[in-house]
Amino acid sequence: MAIHWYPGHMHKAQKQIREILPKVDLLIEVLDARIPFSSENPMIAELRGDKPCIKVLSKSDLADPEMTEAWQRHLEQENNVKTLAITTEDPAHTKQLLRLCRNMFPSRDKTFSTINTLIVGIPNVGKSTLINTLAGRPIAKTGNEPAVTKAQQRINLEDGIVLFDTPGILWPKVENANSSYRLAASGAIRDTAMEYDDVAFFIAPYLLKAYPDLLKERFELKSLPATEVELLEVLGARRGCLKGGGRVDLNKASEILINDLRAGMLGRISLESPDMIIRELAQLEADKQAKQEADRLRKERFKAGKREGTRIKEVDPKNKGKAPKSGKNKPAKPPFPKKPKR
Repeated sequence: MAIHWYPGHMHKAQKQIREILPKVDLLIEVLDARIPFSSENPMIAELRGDKPCIKVLSKSDLADPEMTEAWQRHLEQENNVKTLAITTEDPAHTKQLLRLCRNMFPSRDKTFSTINTLIVGIPNVGKSTLINTLAGRPIAKTGNEPAVTKAQQRINLEDGIVLFDTPGILWPKVENANSSYRLAASGAIRDTAMEYDDVAFFIAPYLLKAYPDLLKERFELKSLPATEVELLEVLGARRGCLKGGGRVDLNKASEILINDLRAGMLGRISLESPDMIIRELAQLEADKQAKQEADRLRKERFKAGKREGTRIKEVDPKNKGKAPKSGKNKPAKPPFPKKPKR
């Protein structure tokens, strides 16, 4: 699945991040706890270098708690990285982020030393809600849709911490196709840029395998459907998503499944694990190398054919466009009849 949604303000935000990042002390990257890898902007990882970073796993109340802990252990293996899982239901816990920021710089006196931080994240990841919680008042506009924040802000927080906010941004091309589906399922892109049934046909097999009991409980199923099509048909029939002739409207059934997933109605679900991502990246690299090798061989064949064509032409340039001479096999011309003597 290709994401075709990259508003103009995102390009501007990327430029702002590139300009301000060298001037800040600490990066706060907000990730969706359900998709920590897929919601991580590779451009940020490239620009950050060794700069200290706190990866905040938002919406952790919607994610599988065991998987969230696994992701925290995995992410903190990186140098200068700490993590904090948060939820909007526990503002006091969220404010621990301020203390964690200070702990990243133990030698600085909070009375005299300011810590400049930059907060980044993809659209609809909960960044604005986090800012309002830290500030203790509504500062950033919030909404349950992507791309609400469209301008950079400077916010003074407690303990001498200054927070620079930027609009949520995606990146022009998502290399891992599976990440595109997960971003769509989580609500990181506008629904107008995706097809519900396309996303549901990707998500449903994973849910059937990883969270069968949650599906059975949510949709009151006595037995588990064998395929994603059967799941959507059962779901659609139970929710009245029917067309003429009693056929199930798979698009409407897909919309219900995705909206239930986003709202946490299916239960606490994570859509990726560290081991899963390691396998997908290895496969992506193998596919990339295979394509490079195929391209190399194709170019070699093309060059070899071109050289052979040049060699043939160089035999006798005057015969361009003419059939080659056949040597001994060339038929002899018939002799002209002699004129009779007079």
